[in-house]
Amino acid sequence: MLSTRIIPCLDIKDGRVVKGVNFIDFRDAGDPVENAAFYAAEGADELCFLDITASSDRRAIVRDLVEKVADRIFIPFTVGGGIRTAADVEMILHAGADKVSLNTAAFQDPGVLSQASRIFGSQCIVCAIDARRRPEGGFEVFLHGGRTPTGRDAVDWAREAEQRGAGEILLTSMDRDGTKDGFDLELTAAVRQSVQLPVIASGGAGSAEHLVEAVEKTGVDAVLAASIFHFRTHSIAEVKKTMASRGISVRLAS
Repeated sequence: MLSTRIIPCLDIKDGRVVKGVNFIDFRDAGDPVENAAFYAAEGADELCFLDITASSDRRAIVRDLVEKVADRIFIPFTVGGGIRTAADVEMILHAGADKVSLNTAAFQDPGVLSQASRIFGSQCIVCAIDARRRPEGGFEVFLHGGRTPTGRDAVDWAREAEQRGAGEILLTSMDRDGTKDGFDLELTAAVRQSVQLPVIASGGAGSAEHLVEAVEKTGVDAVLAASIFHFRTHSIAEVKKTMASRGISVRLAS
């Protein structure tokens, strides 16, 4: 049985870690390099670094910051934001990332997923999906850090992303993001059941129990959180201890 991964997320804006609610109202959460080093030492299984305004600002990701983070940690490291081409993917991997997350660019040109997967291997290509509930039911994909609606169903897009060569899905509920009300289990289960890829649940973690619930009720392979870790509400060790007590396989610190 593969261990469930616990992944802190560093949302980066203007060179700082921030945390918002529903993708707005951002609050400063510290220096990205120091945060990354702290989480690596605390026992995080992976780290996610997302430059949340790179796509909407139509600029490249901050490469030097990626290099500084990569120099301080020795756990798998996913980087996303403003990555548009296979050349961008190559640049970020050379800067020290283990995986690259594609969101807006992948949706606008799905061929980028196929090309990047073919060149670098699907194991390092993550398709990030930001989704919001529709009043009539279902979930809609949004782009540009949650600013642009697409009209596309999130489950359908997840299936296509898998067919295009993505090796993993990073699924964020915009409705739950930063609320600490728990993950959107309906959205998460719908996507998890529609693909064979590993799925990372994101958006809404407010307690260790919420992370356990996401794994138990949806079968996701990893859970991502920000607020509860950044503001020290819960530690990674505490979350893993809770999961282990419920029979969920996790990698415990030696």
